[in-house]
Amino acid sequence: MVESMKEEVEEVLETLRPMLMADGGNVELVDIDDGVVKLRL
Repeated sequence: MVESMKEEVEEVLETLRPMLMADGGNVELVDIDDGVVKLRL
């Protein structure tokens, strides 16, 4: 279940990444813990 959630989150992040990168940023999935998604910006 956690792996499928990670895949879903990564898919969403892939849609956001181009916009963040155009502004000089990026995002990385760090972990999912009890339904809490932890990101590194």
